Amino acid sequence: MGQGASRAAEGTLLPGTTGRDLIAAAMPPRGAIDGGSVTGIDSAVPDQACRDRPAATAQPDALPSKARQRICLLGATGTIGRATGGALVRRGHDVVCFVRARPGAPASVAPPDPAGRWDGASVRVVDVADPQSLSRDGFAGEPFDAVVSCMASRTGAPGDAWAIDHRAHLTVLDAAQRAGVAHFVLLSAICVQKPLLAFQQAKLAFEAALIESGLRYSIVRPTAFFKSLSGQIERVRQGKPFLLFGDGALTACTPISDRDLADYIAGCLEDESRWNRVLPIGGPGEAITPRQQGEALFALLGRPPRFRSVPVGLLDAIIAGLSLAGALAPSLAAKAELARIGRYYATESMLVLNPQTGRYDAAATPSTGTETLFDFYRDVVNGSAAPDRGDHAVF
Repeated sequence: MGQGASRAAEGTLLPGTTGRDLIAAAMPPRGAIDGGSVTGIDSAVPDQACRDRPAATAQPDALPSKARQRICLLGATGTIGRATGGALVRRGHDVVCFVRARPGAPASVAPPDPAGRWDGASVRVVDVADPQSLSRDGFAGEPFDAVVSCMASRTGAPGDAWAIDHRAHLTVLDAAQRAGVAHFVLLSAICVQKPLLAFQQAKLAFEAALIESGLRYSIVRPTAFFKSLSGQIERVRQGKPFLLFGDGALTACTPISDRDLADYIAGCLEDESRWNRVLPIGGPGEAITPRQQGEALFALLGRPPRFRSVPVGLLDAIIAGLSLAGALAPSLAAKAELARIGRYYATESMLVLNPQTGRYDAAATPSTGTETLFDFYRDVVNGSAAPDRGDHAVF
């Protein structure tokens, strides 16, 4: 029975459509992973942030910075981390990237420098889950002004999420306090407003610890990343229909580019209005539904739109099948959790959640930057950009 459920979950469910197609269509990169909170902190703080920061599009911060700071950057090997390192260096900051050793390599051997093209940035091999390594190999008794963390669990699976999004961050926070760091800038995710999944709960738990730590903090909650909305580009190129859940208007978001988000994160060090705040942030323009994403993609490819509507209940069936099979095969249990994450993003908007109405509010979602998702699609179609979904190519 478990094997049959597994085949149903991963096999063909609709003509030309597999379970992995459905999850890939829904699944975002984490970090867009990306309101009314179980911790109690969000019911007040984000609401204040939304009132004080209207949704009018702002331009990226002026460069370079007048005040040079020494920054510990976590997550520098990820897409947002790399972009943030560049933004920090452009502002004139001294950036030190704490990165993990390559698997199988001695801890004393640095990996290829992810910041090699950033003049002024350096790399240190550090085990961020080890207090001794953070003290000895990372902060090393030297002065640092701030920690900027773009670090996140790779998949959002419960064990990984609590290990990285919570415990490792707590270890870094303690080490930063011991080192005399004054400011901690955290990349979180707007989806923690409605925490139904393990990674969201882990992120919220650390947000609460950071707020209570006494350090100056800036908690940045982006809406959706461009790469999280790029999973169907190749599918459409191959002549297949664009998959929609329901009518394609169940959700909406104001996606933000890596560069615009990086500029916003770096600006938190200098903009006092972003201090001791939870900061939801999206990109420029109106909120976009999945149907509008598909229409734009077909138009850029010069093809008539072709959509296939999938009931959300089909995702529920996949989750049930994988969960059942997961009792015998742990790898399928992990896929079941990823399917739950996919279902969340198929049914929840990445916009500010109004705690009074329980509805997502595009007008209350602050925005920044100049790059739009459709600009990104155009670059991908003409070959000048390539989406990197990494661990989020789920199957």
